[in-house]
Amino acid sequence: MRNLTAVPAISGSHAAAPQSRTALHYCNPVIDRDFPDPAIIRADDGLFYVYATQSGEPWVNIQVARSIDLVTWELLGDALPSKPAWASRTQDFWAPAVFQADGTYYLYYSAKPDIALDDPAHGLCLAVATSSSPAGPFVDSGRPLMAGGGFVNIDPCAFDDPESGKRLLYWGSGFGAIKVQELAEDRISFMAGSSPTDLIEPIPTDDLTEYQRLVEGVWVVRRNGFYYLFYSGANCCGPDAHYAVMVARSTRATGPFELRPRPLHLVVEASERWLAPGHNTVIQDDAGDDWIVYHAIDRLRPQESDAHHVNSRRVLLMDRLEWRDGWPEVAGKVPSATPQTAPVVNF
Repeated sequence: MRNLTAVPAISGSHAAAPQSRTALHYCNPVIDRDFPDPAIIRADDGLFYVYATQSGEPWVNIQVARSIDLVTWELLGDALPSKPAWASRTQDFWAPAVFQADGTYYLYYSAKPDIALDDPAHGLCLAVATSSSPAGPFVDSGRPLMAGGGFVNIDPCAFDDPESGKRLLYWGSGFGAIKVQELAEDRISFMAGSSPTDLIEPIPTDDLTEYQRLVEGVWVVRRNGFYYLFYSGANCCGPDAHYAVMVARSTRATGPFELRPRPLHLVVEASERWLAPGHNTVIQDDAGDDWIVYHAIDRLRPQESDAHHVNSRRVLLMDRLEWRDGWPEVAGKVPSATPQTAPVVNF
C-alpha cells in the first residue's frame, strides 16, 4: 500500500482515514459537501484525485480531494491558491479538469476576467494552469486560453486521441454547442490555424421531460472502438433545477456523434432522493469496470444553510456504469441510494 500524507479529512459518512485495504462497499454520497462539477484522474502515485468548482467558507478557488479507493476521500485544500493576474478580483472559478502528460499536470478551468461586467464581449474564459503534482499548487499560464461573452467558454475536458495523435479540448455551454478544438504541443494554447468544431447542439424546448435546452459538462472516453461523449443539461441548480447526464458516440473523436434514441440516451437522471444529477466524469477501476462520478442535490439537504440559495449544495455521487448494446447507463438510470459493491482497486 502507498502511504498518504496526513491531511484534514472531509467531514461526513466516509471521512475515515485510508486503511490498509480498500473498501468493499460504499453508499452515496461519497463526498457529503458542496463539491460540484467533478473531474477525476488516477495520478502517477496510483491515487485518485478529484477536482471541483469553487466552494467553501472562505472560498476555495479549485477544490481537490484524494482517495486510495474512490470511496474514502481526503480534502486537500485549494489546487489553485493564487488567482491568475487577469482574474485577480473576481470569484468565478468553475469546472476544472486535469490532464497528465510528460510529468506535468494541466488544470483546465473557467474563470471570470477582471473587466467590466457589463461588457458583453467578456464573459467567462477558458484557462489553463500547470503543476508537477496532482495536488497542486497549480500556476496559471498567464493568459486566458479563450475569451468570449456570457458563459460559453466553460466546462473544459482535455483528451488525447489515440487514433490521430491530436491533443483535443472539448468545452461549451451558454446555450451554444459543445465544441472541440485541437491544442498545440504546449497544451496551453490552441494549434495555429485550428478552429472550434460544433459537436452537440442544444434543442430549444419547454418540455420538462427533455434535458437538452442547454448542454454542457462534457467528458470523453474511448471504449471498444467508439468515442463516448457524456454531457449534461438543462439546469444544474437553483429553484428550477432540472439536470441529467446523456451520452452520444462516434467512431471519430471529432464526430459526428450519434445520439441514442430518446429516452435511451439518458445515462442517469433524478430520483426520489437525488435531484439534478449531472456534470460527470468516468474512471475505470482495476477490474476494468467503468464508474461514473458526478454531482447531485440531496433533497434531504439541498443547501448548506438558510443563508444559501436553494438547491445550491451539490454533493459527490458515484455509480458503476452498465453497458447495454454498446451504450453506458447507471442501473435503473437513477443514482443509487443503498449500499453498493465498491470499485476494485489493487495496491
